[in-house]
Amino acid sequence: MTTTLSAEPIIEDDFRPPGRLTDRAFRVLVFGVGALVLVILALILATLLNQSLPVLRSEGLSYLTSDVWDPSKATFGTLAFTFGTMVTSAIALALAVPVSVGIALFTTEVSPRWLKRPIVYLIDLLAAVPSVVFGLWGILVLAPALTGFYQNWHDLFAGVPVLGTLFDGAPISGRSFMTAGLILAIMVTPIITSIARETFATVPQSAKDAAHALGATRWEMIRASVFPHSRSGLVAGILIGLGRALGETIAAALVIGASPHITSKLFSSGYSLPSVIANDFGEATGDYRSALIGMGVIVFILTFLIGIVARLYVTRADRRMRGEA
Repeated sequence: MTTTLSAEPIIEDDFRPPGRLTDRAFRVLVFGVGALVLVILALILATLLNQSLPVLRSEGLSYLTSDVWDPSKATFGTLAFTFGTMVTSAIALALAVPVSVGIALFTTEVSPRWLKRPIVYLIDLLAAVPSVVFGLWGILVLAPALTGFYQNWHDLFAGVPVLGTLFDGAPISGRSFMTAGLILAIMVTPIITSIARETFATVPQSAKDAAHALGATRWEMIRASVFPHSRSGLVAGILIGLGRALGETIAAALVIGASPHITSKLFSSGYSLPSVIANDFGEATGDYRSALIGMGVIVFILTFLIGIVARLYVTRADRRMRGEA
């Protein structure tokens, strides 16, 4: 009697690969955490919009396009505050980006190893300083010291087209757009520097060696190898720093002044959206309170849009690099 043996393995119905249930549970957990973040953001935006509806109904589009702010007459236009926010943020980026990129390049490409660690620690420590400390230092030390400097700068460029108007004030004050921009630049420099440093560190050493082998100087190597490879991360870091500058409250409120007007004179006092909220929210009621909450919606949307732009740029750059590869 011949017995036929089957070569097919016997698979039990209840067999489960090791770790399969754990991986599935982990995916569900991670998805839930990510969804929770989106839900929280949506709830925050919905709450702010609901609280700001009274002023949005009464003011309409003029709430965004008018620069007339007179709570005593129930007139609320936020354009001057939005202007102040954008101006101070632009000044902060103009000052912080070159310094941040320079520090990042120095620590990754130039500095000796014994000096690199203290610089990195110092930058990280600067990022941990509370914003109110920067604000108090700005109003007590920086603003009084800068008043005379602003006046000398104005006298130097008086009569020069464009520059004569920019470096002016009405009147010139230490508490101004420029001072607020300086403080914000100090605050966002550690953020941009850290991201730029980590981005520069990802450049393959082979690309740097190839540039040097072709006879490139250090600067030519940085321009030809480091910057192209790091463009997406660097832009993302700059936009993240911009988001921080747009939303900064206490430091800007202490040094920007309290003058809600639109002007091209950087040495004059101004106002920004977060500053108005910080200064006036405690005493506001009714439509006035609703108008301040509406400013929070504007800041929320601005920072959210900046985050989306940063994400889209990074995604596009990654696709372009994969295509070139």
